[in-house]
Amino acid sequence: MKGFRFVLAAVTVWASSALSAAAQSAPPERPNILFIMSDDHTAQAFQSYNSRLSDLAPTPNINRLAQQGARLSNAFCNNAICVPSRASIMTGEYSHKNDVYTLRDKIDPAHPNVAKELQNAGYETAVIGKWHLKTDPSGFDYWNVLPGQGRYFDPKMRDSKGKQHTYDGYSADVIADLSMEWLKQRESDDSPFCLMTHFKSSHEPFRFPPRNADMYKEQVIPEPPSLWEDKSHRSAGSREYGFTIETMARRMARRGQWDPPRPLDEMTKRQRLRHGYQAFLKQYLRAVAAIDQNVGRLLDYLNRADLAENTVVIYTSDQGYFLGEHNYIDKRWMYEESMRMPFLIRYPKEIEAGTVIDDLIVNVDFAPLMLDYANADIPGYMQGRSFRANLQGETPADWREAVYYRYWMHANGARRPAHYGIRTQRYKLIFFYGLPLNQTNNRPTKPGWELYDLAKDPREIDNVYNDPTYADTVKRLKQTLIRKKQQLGDSDKAYPELLELKEKQW
Repeated sequence: MKGFRFVLAAVTVWASSALSAAAQSAPPERPNILFIMSDDHTAQAFQSYNSRLSDLAPTPNINRLAQQGARLSNAFCNNAICVPSRASIMTGEYSHKNDVYTLRDKIDPAHPNVAKELQNAGYETAVIGKWHLKTDPSGFDYWNVLPGQGRYFDPKMRDSKGKQHTYDGYSADVIADLSMEWLKQRESDDSPFCLMTHFKSSHEPFRFPPRNADMYKEQVIPEPPSLWEDKSHRSAGSREYGFTIETMARRMARRGQWDPPRPLDEMTKRQRLRHGYQAFLKQYLRAVAAIDQNVGRLLDYLNRADLAENTVVIYTSDQGYFLGEHNYIDKRWMYEESMRMPFLIRYPKEIEAGTVIDDLIVNVDFAPLMLDYANADIPGYMQGRSFRANLQGETPADWREAVYYRYWMHANGARRPAHYGIRTQRYKLIFFYGLPLNQTNNRPTKPGWELYDLAKDPREIDNVYNDPTYADTVKRLKQTLIRKKQQLGDSDKAYPELLELKEKQW
C-alpha cells in the first residue's frame, strides 16, 4: 500500500506539472470582436450618458452594453468629420499620417489597417454597411457595403465578389440582417472573427422606418441651454460661423420633412429656432431609435448562438453631433458635442459590469485595442495605444494627459473654419487658423484663440483666453500643444503660410 501511495502521489505530481506546462504553452484565448458603428450618433442621445434626452429617448438595447460592460466618458475623435474619423479608426493614425484629411480624400487600399492585422493574426474579417472611404475595403475576407452615403430605403450594396444587390427595407434593418446572416454561415468555423457592422443612421436627412413615425409626436423636446448662446465671448475665428438650426429648418421644409406653423420668412428668428429645433430633434431621434432596435437584434443573436460570453462588443459612432447646442447642427468643431464620441464596450470575461472610464481616449486607440484583444502585435505605424488595461481599472501611469485635435477641411464657404488644439481633463485650447491650405476655392477666415475651463464651464459658453487670470494656463497649454504636434509628426512644414501666421499669433 505504501508503494501504491508513493506511485499515486508521483503520478499526481506529474499530471499536475503536465497540466500546468500545457496551460503555459497553450495560446491565450482570443475573443471574437463585433464592432458596431453608427453615423453621427452623438453621446447626448444616449440614455447611458445621462443627457437631457435620457428619459425622453432611451436607448435600452445600446444601454445594455453600458450596464453589462463599460462606458467611456472621454472618448474623442481627432478630426470630427466622417471620412477622416473612419480612416483613423481603421488605421490607428491621425489624418496627417494616413493622408485622409477631408471628405474629398480616399483611403489607399494598400495602406495597412486593423483588418489586415487581424487577418494576419488568424481572424476572419468582415465589414457590412456604410464604408464611406471611397475605395473598396481591404483586409476583409468578406464585405458588403453601401456606395458612398447609400440610401435609407431599399439600399443598393456591393459585395466583395463585385456583385451589386438591392435589398428591400430600411437600411439599418438590412445591415443587421446581413450581419446575422454572415455570422450564421460561419457557425461551424472555430476561428475567431471580427465583424464590423456600420449603420448609415443617424446621418442627415435622418430618415426612419415607418414603425417609428409616431414617436415624439406629442412631446416637447428639452432645449439645450446653449441653444440661445450669445457668441460675443468667442474669438473672431469662430463667432460668425456655423451650420445653424434655422438653416436645417429651411432644408427640412424643402424636403417636406416638417410643416412650419406658417411660412418661415414670416416667423421671427426665435420662432424659427424654437420650432425648427423640435422638428429636427424628432426626426433625428426616430432614426436613432431604429439603430437601437437593430443593436438589440444583434445582441439577442449573440445570446442565441452562445457567442455573447466570448465576444467583445463595441458600440460607437464616427464622431459626435450637435443637437442644437450653440445653435448648431452637424459636427466638425472641436467643441465637446462634436469632438466627443460615444463608446460602450462589453466583454464579460474581463470588464466589470457598470464600469465608467474617465481617461482620455482617442479614436486612433480603437485599432490597438482590438489587436490587443486578438493577442496580436500592435504595429509601429499605429499612433494610438490600447486601453485594455484602463478598462480593467489599471490605467498606466504614463497615460496621455492631452488629446490633439485638428479639423483640416475649411470648406463649405468656411462655415466651419480650419483649426487645431488640445483638450486636457480640465481645459480646451483652440487655435482657429482659418486657412484652406491645399484646398482650393475657399477663402481664409480671421484667426483666433479660445480657451475653455471645462471644470467651471462644461457648456463652453465663456471663452477665457484673454482673461489675465488664465495667462499662465494659456502659456502652459501652448507648450503642451507644440509638444503634441512634435510627438505626432504634425509639423506644418509644407504650409509656410500657416507657420507665418503662427509666428504672428503665438
